Amino acid sequence: MITLTHYLVVSALVFGLGLYAALSRRNAVAMLMGIELMLNAANINLVAFNKYGAPGAMQGQIFALIVITLAACEAAVGLALILAAYRRFETTYVDDLNLMRW
Repeated sequence: MITLTHYLVVSALVFGLGLYAALSRRNAVAMLMGIELMLNAANINLVAFNKYGAPGAMQGQIFALIVITLAACEAAVGLALILAAYRRFETTYVDDLNLMRW
């Protein structure tokens, strides 16, 4: 039987992988993918706590849907910014992008 602990362990692993990808990669697309993994780990926690904490309630699933919507918006805006930076600098490596420096 799958318990709350199993969900939390999977969520922690996914969050750790996302954190590693976001902090260790220099490619902007890989950093966005790491952020998406961290948001998905938070969604796993929301749904798992809702399932085991208040089985009849739907707040966890609704909040997870809101987070998924915000993640899709974040991905669209982030990819648009990355494409604009790629067109100007011809690279997606964050170290080479100095547009915001003085």
